Amino acid sequence: MNPLAAPDHKDDFKLKDTKPQLGERWPHGGPRGGGGWISSERATSTYDLVEQMFYLYVRVEKAKDLPTNPVTGSCDPYIEVKVGNYKGKTKHFEKKTNPEWKQVFAFSKEKVQSSLVEVFLRDKEIVARDDYVGKVVFDMHEVPTRVPPDSPLAPQWYRLEDPRRRDSKVKGEVMLAVWMGTQADEAFPEAWHSDAASVHGEGVFNIRSKVYVSPKLWYLRVNVIEAQDVEPLDRSQLPQVFVKAQVGNQILKTKLCPIRTTNPMWNEDLIFVAAEPFEEQLVLTVENKASAAKDEVVGTTNLPLHSFERRLDHRPVHSKWFDLEKFGFGALEGDRRHELKFSTRLHLRVCLEGAYHVLDESTMYLSDQRPTARQLWKKPVGILEVGILSAQGLLPMKAKDGRGTTDAYCVAKYGLKWVRTRTIIENLNPKWNEQYTWEVYDPCTVITLGVFDNCHLGGSEKPATGGGARIDSRIGKVRIRLSTLETDRIYTHSYPLLVLQPSGLKKMGELQLAVRFTCLSLANMIYLYGHPLLPKMHYLHPFTVNQLDSLRYQAMNIVAVRLGRAEPPLRKEVVEYMLDADSHMWSMRRSKANFFRIVSLFSGVISMSKWLGEVCQWKNPLTTVLFHVLFFILICYPELILPTIFLYMFLIGVWNYRFRPRHPPHMDTKLSWAEAVHPDELDEEFDTFPTSKQQDVVRMRYDRLRSVAGRVQTVVGDMATQGERFQALLGWRDPRATSLFVVFCLIAAVALYITPFKIITLVTGLFWLRHPRFRSKQPSVPSNFFRRLPSRADSML
Repeated sequence: MNPLAAPDHKDDFKLKDTKPQLGERWPHGGPRGGGGWISSERATSTYDLVEQMFYLYVRVEKAKDLPTNPVTGSCDPYIEVKVGNYKGKTKHFEKKTNPEWKQVFAFSKEKVQSSLVEVFLRDKEIVARDDYVGKVVFDMHEVPTRVPPDSPLAPQWYRLEDPRRRDSKVKGEVMLAVWMGTQADEAFPEAWHSDAASVHGEGVFNIRSKVYVSPKLWYLRVNVIEAQDVEPLDRSQLPQVFVKAQVGNQILKTKLCPIRTTNPMWNEDLIFVAAEPFEEQLVLTVENKASAAKDEVVGTTNLPLHSFERRLDHRPVHSKWFDLEKFGFGALEGDRRHELKFSTRLHLRVCLEGAYHVLDESTMYLSDQRPTARQLWKKPVGILEVGILSAQGLLPMKAKDGRGTTDAYCVAKYGLKWVRTRTIIENLNPKWNEQYTWEVYDPCTVITLGVFDNCHLGGSEKPATGGGARIDSRIGKVRIRLSTLETDRIYTHSYPLLVLQPSGLKKMGELQLAVRFTCLSLANMIYLYGHPLLPKMHYLHPFTVNQLDSLRYQAMNIVAVRLGRAEPPLRKEVVEYMLDADSHMWSMRRSKANFFRIVSLFSGVISMSKWLGEVCQWKNPLTTVLFHVLFFILICYPELILPTIFLYMFLIGVWNYRFRPRHPPHMDTKLSWAEAVHPDELDEEFDTFPTSKQQDVVRMRYDRLRSVAGRVQTVVGDMATQGERFQALLGWRDPRATSLFVVFCLIAAVALYITPFKIITLVTGLFWLRHPRFRSKQPSVPSNFFRRLPSRADSML
């Protein structure tokens, strides 16, 4: 029993069916617009995978002809919108009587208890209380309802009123628009929300929902061919040089030229990842190995990336010569450094390759398999729609004012498009009800959704763990493979948010989603199943495993930097978690999980072999007799063998249709070996790289790793031994054994030639199915012969 996961909590790790009220009818117009209800078809046409949430929107455009303060002679105006107990404020302008704000306020209807909307114009005072200038009041029952795709409500000028004055009218007007809408409104993402009224300053920008586009990534292939006229600083010795190439923070080097010469040759490829727009340059430096500890710069050149050819197929790229520049010291200029052109040249073949899919994530969870170049894209085969509804039972992630709280938001990634919901402040059961759409170019892809706790709201929150790190905490992640979804069906499930922590497996809450995959062309989708998974260049010019790991890491860093520039930024810790940055790291838990995956994979074959063994051993005489009958029928009619096999598989497929999965796949704790993992193995998995543990702990783990690796090494060696024994059958490493096998092959060829195939098969089958009374407990002659064959293990040290 695993001490880290209580058995009564195992049901919490399962997927749950939900029945949210999606696409309900909703009011349109109100009394001023004629009232009534709109049709459900219109209400659910574009935003039908979420529950409708109504908001009162107040758009504050600008003001004009505002009165000045009689004391200061100026006006520092700002707007305060009040609905019940909720107040929202615009920024204030100094000494401006015609300000423009262009700001939208959104108040959740279900939390509003007032029937009035009050818009106050105030004058900012530094010392005294802000002066009240005037206000505009709206009756909630008179506010019209707007439903997209209706055009936005036009703002109007409203005269300010002051009930304290007799005429109630004051100087100045404010341009406003007030309407009732839903989260489908265009103003929703940029609006100030009443449920985030406690957030101020820069934190306001970090709670908004946004759509991000991942930068277009290219492979930069630099083929370093040769150099000419390399001149070292010490001209008494021939140079032994190499080329160092740098793009941003990516640095690669060629091998050291094996001979000392002024015209070295390499013909070596250096691969980088570059993102549009190309901000970095390709910096090439030729360096001479002056000594074991010193490399001297011979020459350098800077090349802009946009000047290189963009290769969209496997056609060759023309090479070019590039002049290098070096720095020296002039006799007339003292110690001042200056550039000197000289005759050293570098022969390169450089291109930007867009016919690849740049791997910005693990190949197990590809969400986009198109090449980078848009010219090679094909039409989409489907539409993916995801409604991010809510989360339930989230655990407190930080402490605020002595109590636990969570400021949750959700991030979804598919293809080049990333989306981020708005942050729900101080709520363990947040409701987002936001819907997003992606075009699907290949159904054999994965969408990833992650839930995070926002730690950049500008308050005094502290992580619940007591640490001081200001990073967005991970709450959990969900992956859904599109090919496992039925088309045109809405899946509404609650996914458990599971996180593996140093203390063990922990459920952080549940994420409720509504997912629909719509097929645009069934013929094109079926056509894709017979074509390669990745673009053509992946197979014509494949990369090595080490190159892929390096390129994937560099691509992830570039994506994190670019998305971190947005407002609000999608921070590096979020990008790394969504792209499974640590999936390549070794852990005992993952090794066990993969081992048992292999065991499970061969369990069917093992079960079949056991069943056949029981048939041969006559454990159930009736089954064995029936097998004999089937065997005789197939021998008499050999043309039925292949049809029988395919018919059997067809029947199995039809039978298994009753037991097909009814819901999308989700995180399997048993498959991940997360429920029964040992605490020390978890501590090792969360250790830094390089390790930060004490020497005795590292020694214990190293000895354990050697033990596990030793068993793996033994299994791999045994498999190699069996393969080498097959090679030895005709390899004459054992002349007597090979002679016996060659003679046996000759006799078998003659016997098979003169004996009908049916007779051979029948005799072989009957011998294999013979009764245990006629069997020997000793190994058979072929087994003894095979085990005596030599392998190359004798030649290993």
